[in-house]
Amino acid sequence: QVHVVESGGGLVQAGDSLRLSCAASGLTFSRHTMGWFRQAPGKEREFLGRISWRSSSTYYADSVKGRFTIVRDNPKNTVYLHTNSLKPEDTAVYYCAAGSMFDTDPATYAYWGRGTQVTVSS
Repeated sequence: QVHVVESGGGLVQAGDSLRLSCAASGLTFSRHTMGWFRQAPGKEREFLGRISWRSSSTYYADSVKGRFTIVRDNPKNTVYLHTNSLKPEDTAVYYCAAGSMFDTDPATYAYWGRGTQVTVSS
């Protein structure tokens, strides 16, 4: 059974940084693209970025490019989302997902965590 678990969220102030972690088990982690998404209340799930299975390629949404960085540690079956210069509009539940394609479409990701809440106060 596949498990994907996010952690590291919390309440921070604007301008702060957070490192979110995502641990996956029950799958061949090193063979999956890992993506990060977020969903704010009343809004659709938003793609943030993805990293290829060998870390050879990353891709970010324009909304977070230059502020967020994705890094993976395959021996630890973990992927990280480093968030910097956080803004109140970054407030959302942040999700990690594993997929077999290097894509931005949530539908292409088969395995999801339950998310971790990030709240940025002004």
